[in-house]
Amino acid sequence: MAKSVTLADIAEKVGVSNVAVSKALSGKPGVSEELRRKIKEIAAEVGYVPSAAGRNSASETGNIGVIIPEFYYGDSVSFYGKLYEMVVRALYDNQYYGIMELLSNEDEKARAIPKVVQDEKVDGLIFLGPMEEEYTTKMAEQAGLPVFFLDAYVPLVELDAVISDGYYGTYQLTNYLIKQGHRKIGYVGSVDETSSIADRYWGYRRSLRENQIEFQKDWEIPDRHKKGKILDKILDTPGDMEAYVCNCDHTAHFVIRDLEKAGYGVPEDVSVVGFDNYLPLGMEQNRITSYEVDKERMARICVKSLIRKIKRQEYTGGIQIVTGKIVEKQTVKRRR
Repeated sequence: MAKSVTLADIAEKVGVSNVAVSKALSGKPGVSEELRRKIKEIAAEVGYVPSAAGRNSASETGNIGVIIPEFYYGDSVSFYGKLYEMVVRALYDNQYYGIMELLSNEDEKARAIPKVVQDEKVDGLIFLGPMEEEYTTKMAEQAGLPVFFLDAYVPLVELDAVISDGYYGTYQLTNYLIKQGHRKIGYVGSVDETSSIADRYWGYRRSLRENQIEFQKDWEIPDRHKKGKILDKILDTPGDMEAYVCNCDHTAHFVIRDLEKAGYGVPEDVSVVGFDNYLPLGMEQNRITSYEVDKERMARICVKSLIRKIKRQEYTGGIQIVTGKIVEKQTVKRRR
């Protein structure tokens, strides 16, 4: 059986976006009459048949595509696995269903439109987690459907996103360490890898500056390879460092491992804080002092905003920042 023709097929032939094709075929404003005629001609030539949802123009599929880079998803106990569960729950509470599509590294590099869009299975898209800047930019402009990004954004690119407060969160964490008497404080995170790691780094730097602590270049410590794989070894020894601010709890877990293997106690010799207040099962969830990300609230805000966008109702666009809180546990000790 031949594959049915999709909006994406028509868009490729005409050289326009999926959105332009959809507007032209549904009679909506936003395209010129000349372009509308051309799109309709191409649609007739290739034998395009509107989906049932398309024929009933007021109806929707009731589905939202949730696109997650396969590397970051891992499994259902990963941070993004848990965030996805909360997105699905929020969708269900709003009478929608989530269809997950894992984004392969190849499709990300090729800037490929998600398959759920090509097959016209969804009314909108949530892109969950960090993605390449070029891919994010293209999806914001050419996905062909209403789009929201969750826990990801690109600086200086106009898009709709919901993120945690990485900047102010690590600003608070660093201030917390300073109030505990620490002055030589390192930041552990590969700053150029994602916008969230960079935001957290600059929050840390602001705290140092306001407390008149001169930052040293070797206080910035990378923690991962490209695409997020944590380094086998992050630290050799702490030297004269008194504390570390880690960009996530996963990294903090391995920093503590390296310190303890080198014969240092946490927090007896060195204090460590993380970010997210989340670790997979099997790691020490109840040990690391961290900044708790309100994943449930992020998911609810993202879902409700996207649904309003789909329904062409007034919604909050741009970047929405969801605050969290410091959770004190067992990895910080006051320095005398």
